[in-house]
Amino acid sequence: MLRVAYVSTYPPTHCGVAEYTRMLATAVRSIAPSTKVYVLCNVGGCVEGFDEEVGAPVYPAFRRRSTSYSEILNVLAGVGGVDVLHVQHEYGIYGYGGGLLKAVTEARDEGLARKVVFTMHTIHHPLSRRSEALGFQRGLNVADAVVVHSYLQEFEIQHQGVNPLKIYRIPHGTLINPYSGTPRFKLLRELGLEGVKVKGFIMAIPGFIRRDKGLDILAEALRGLGEVPLTVITAGEVRDAEVLEVLEGIKGLANLVLLDRYLSNEEILKLIALSDAVVLPYREELGTYSVSGILHLSMGSFKPIVGTRVPRLIELYQFVPRLTSPPRTPSELAKKIRWLVGNYEYAIAYIAYLYGYAVRTSWIRMARRHISLYNELLRRGA
Repeated sequence: MLRVAYVSTYPPTHCGVAEYTRMLATAVRSIAPSTKVYVLCNVGGCVEGFDEEVGAPVYPAFRRRSTSYSEILNVLAGVGGVDVLHVQHEYGIYGYGGGLLKAVTEARDEGLARKVVFTMHTIHHPLSRRSEALGFQRGLNVADAVVVHSYLQEFEIQHQGVNPLKIYRIPHGTLINPYSGTPRFKLLRELGLEGVKVKGFIMAIPGFIRRDKGLDILAEALRGLGEVPLTVITAGEVRDAEVLEVLEGIKGLANLVLLDRYLSNEEILKLIALSDAVVLPYREELGTYSVSGILHLSMGSFKPIVGTRVPRLIELYQFVPRLTSPPRTPSELAKKIRWLVGNYEYAIAYIAYLYGYAVRTSWIRMARRHISLYNELLRRGA
């Protein structure tokens, strides 16, 4: 029986990595019910107990951005050790210090974990000027495997000295939307938007409301659209309050619906299902490579997606380049939106390439990739 412990934030923590871990654990247990899964989560963000839906015990085991992660070893000892200790890594969770690498290495040396795996959700390039991050990434050779989501991430850490034999590219999982085809009035009601006027072409912008989401770029693009009847639904927890001023400006350009609260994956899927298209006008973050979880939720809904050519949306650019625009170019974004509204049926057919990718990266398939990796590492022995 395979025993896997995931070190990660975990719901109810409002965090993309938390949602990712829960979806991965759910899929792993779905295809391999005999696998024993443990979740070692952040103190104060999750509650010790048993996740009935996943079928996994949950243990608070670390504090965010701590200098010491020794409690992870105590929890592992308490459950009798595991075959694979898999860390879901994001710098915003663990910081840049070496305490985490030290703890997982000690866990392996003490026989509490046979193999150590890191999934690096963000990789820093030297242009990020984060010397601590670059040092952490060079230290990843202590792991038995390093999982990344994109080609950009793969080649970047390879160039930074991580052994290429330890690097595995496993795409972000995609949740196929079960609400596609649900009547729009029902979706509005379930999202708490009953009675809200929704008219014209509906564009959704799901996810945390932050500066890097490019809502100011969208506002400028809308000014250049002219008389195109649009409803823009922006939904997510506000992380940067100044962005609310940008949204006030959008009100004069389109019918704006603001849902300013944290949305579960289920609610995001409902939002996308009631929309005609998803718009992701992201800004580039200099020197950081990651993959957008919102993009994968959107892909699984089989709706057209318009976005910018930034590393987070590399898969969008790879499969449907005609629906992408250079970052920070509102006029080009406006052209893509105008074309989409005027050629919607053609866009549906064009984006079929992305639909195929969504199916190939379904969570069930990505879980199989993870289990295959775990078994491969365990067959190698010490």
